[in-house]
Amino acid sequence: MAVKEYLKKIRPVQLVAVIFFTVSGGPYGLEPLLDYAGQHAALLVLLVTPLLWDVPAIFTVLELNSMMPVTGGYYKWVKYALGTRWGFYEGWWTWLYTFVDLAIYPVLFVAYASFFFPGLEAYKVPVCLVIIWVSAGLNILGIVPVGRVSLFLGAAVLTPFIILFGLAIYHHTGHLTVPPPSLNGISFPSLGMALYTVMWNCLGWDNTTTYAEEVEKPVRSYLVSTLIAFALVIVIYFLVIWVAQLSGISPAVLTNEGFPALGTLIGGRWLGALLALGGMASTLGIYAAVLLSVSRVPQVMSEDSLLPARLNKLHTRFQTPYVSILICSAIVSLMILWTFADLLIIDVTVYGAGLSLEYIALIKLRIKEPGTARPFKIPLGITGLCLMLVLPALVYFIALGGAFSSSAETIKPALFAICALLSAEIFWRLLVWRKAF
Repeated sequence: MAVKEYLKKIRPVQLVAVIFFTVSGGPYGLEPLLDYAGQHAALLVLLVTPLLWDVPAIFTVLELNSMMPVTGGYYKWVKYALGTRWGFYEGWWTWLYTFVDLAIYPVLFVAYASFFFPGLEAYKVPVCLVIIWVSAGLNILGIVPVGRVSLFLGAAVLTPFIILFGLAIYHHTGHLTVPPPSLNGISFPSLGMALYTVMWNCLGWDNTTTYAEEVEKPVRSYLVSTLIAFALVIVIYFLVIWVAQLSGISPAVLTNEGFPALGTLIGGRWLGALLALGGMASTLGIYAAVLLSVSRVPQVMSEDSLLPARLNKLHTRFQTPYVSILICSAIVSLMILWTFADLLIIDVTVYGAGLSLEYIALIKLRIKEPGTARPFKIPLGITGLCLMLVLPALVYFIALGGAFSSSAETIKPALFAICALLSAEIFWRLLVWRKAF
């Protein structure tokens, strides 16, 4: 396939912002962690989970992307390493999980905007639809506008938290202490939901590679930008949960009213308002960045005749997959009535399955093509890689087990996620049958 010539390419500083929003967008959505994990387990879960869940994923993404920095990213890696069938699975699962993921952010936007407009919940659907279709228009304009907007929104997200951290430490009396880490008293279902909360707030590192051909010097840019974004995410997450603990805010209040309530407690209503504005900026930035990544996958799958050819059509001026963007936006518009907790479970469960195929592709290519150039290579052999990849699998199954051992309200989305995964085989069979005729 010939490499497409894009009008402009994104720079590393903009890539940091896009990665930050694709993976995190700030700690918004992390509020239930204290309620699930308690004072003594919250920071422990928050620090250990990214090491076990994110670090193997980041290393895998960096190595595979250094081998194949192409449009389609993870879909292309899996297809090349494991064959067309598993490539279809990868693309299909990612498409499904991203629809679920995208549906979360307009709803969160309305929740944070309600700080200023208490009656806004009654107009949730039209407000969500405006966000969805404005983001679609921005993505059609191309990756550079998305990168610029992400830089602006990134500043809007981080500034209120920097003020929050400074005021919390300044006003705190006595010693600055960290609660001793312990899992004692945490039920298995609560542990599972705590893991789901952190995993959801730290997933999507592979999503940032689907537009690699639109990035300047992609191998080096992804390495530097990903490491900076990861450090930024972990530091902010740790500080905000620690500050919440120092403030003495009720975990139930934090869960129900979010970080604006924490800001109001520490600095007054003006700081709560800043954090609410930051939450609104965060959801807009995440939505635009995630839509940017997922819209490239149907494009390349259609090039391989795994999806209708029209999805591969590019805008004549902006050279963006506008048909794919419009279809993604239309489907997300139908999913905005789901609850946050259900979407969280479905999102992480389906994403984890797709991520497992990338891990298998990494090991397969190490065995199949040991001599292929890898500008970034994980300093482990095959055995070491297998042991490393046991860690995210362990976290994944503990979280899923917690969901199944909880109430019927959490079992339903977990079962739905399993059905969503099985749908890949159904549609693959339909595709094979259609090609036979």
